[in-house]
Amino acid sequence: MERAQEYWTQAPWQGTLRSTEAPSPGDGEILIRTEVSGISRGTETLVHRGEVPDRIAELMRAPFQLGSLPAPVSHGYLNVGEVLEGPESLRGRRVFTLAGHRSHIVVPEEAAHPVPDNCPSSRALLAGLAEVALNGIWEAQISLAERVAVVGGGLVGLCTALLVSQLSPQRVEVLEVDERRRAFISALGLTAVAPEDASSDHDVVIHTSATEAGLSRALEITGDDGTLVELSWYGERAPQVPLGADFHARRLRIIGSQVGEVAAPKRLRRSRAERLSTALGLLDERFDQLITGSSPLDELPRVMDDFALGADWTRSEMLHVVTYGERDD
Repeated sequence: MERAQEYWTQAPWQGTLRSTEAPSPGDGEILIRTEVSGISRGTETLVHRGEVPDRIAELMRAPFQLGSLPAPVSHGYLNVGEVLEGPESLRGRRVFTLAGHRSHIVVPEEAAHPVPDNCPSSRALLAGLAEVALNGIWEAQISLAERVAVVGGGLVGLCTALLVSQLSPQRVEVLEVDERRRAFISALGLTAVAPEDASSDHDVVIHTSATEAGLSRALEITGDDGTLVELSWYGERAPQVPLGADFHARRLRIIGSQVGEVAAPKRLRRSRAERLSTALGLLDERFDQLITGSSPLDELPRVMDDFALGADWTRSEMLHVVTYGERDD
């Protein structure tokens, strides 16, 4: 029997690896051997620090997590691997699933999304972030020639900006406080600006920075009758939202977007599986630049500590890939 390794958050700030027998698929399920997984920094560091509020623990479940939030739990939702057992149409193929840092995954057949042959596995990991971005874009109903701002140049923000750029906007600006990150954003072919230098008449502003300052600035640069889509998740924090002054007079709208449901304008016409497959198909070569580092699974407890602490080396990281190496069958 092949052995499996699983990353678990035993308690706040206590990540560990467990060795167990590889799971066996049941009827309608498939067995996947992981090639790579990815760290979704915002959510996973909140989980690692134990900052998921009890009242929303069930809402924030990862689709195929083991255990329960806040802990012990094996969380995560960016995984690409090879189908070992399942229907002939999938066996031997690479698939993306919303599973976490485990060497062997069992999921329902319909939860596996085949990776296009021309898409590297590490790029395919970004499908989970691109899905979040796509949902926000659908919420905002962005159309041709619109003026769009994305506040926050993190992974979700840049996936959002890259997808928006495919819609032929009149303008898309990415607001980022860090000068080095702005240089990185410019190298992607996007327009990066310091928050104080942003234009002030956007049709749509998508906020991803998870900071009060970012949210306040996002409202300031939303044009009259414009829409602000909130993609940030704050965990146990309760940010102050500046709804005084001219907020009502300018008739601004704030939309909360959460990937657990398809955006309201598309909910009757797209399933969650269709949304994810669509996001996977939208990943072009530019997304490769968002992959900035990697480490083997056995280093993940230390790596997650570093990300949760904001260690110096993590500050320039975008998508950090977890590798699984070669195993004997």
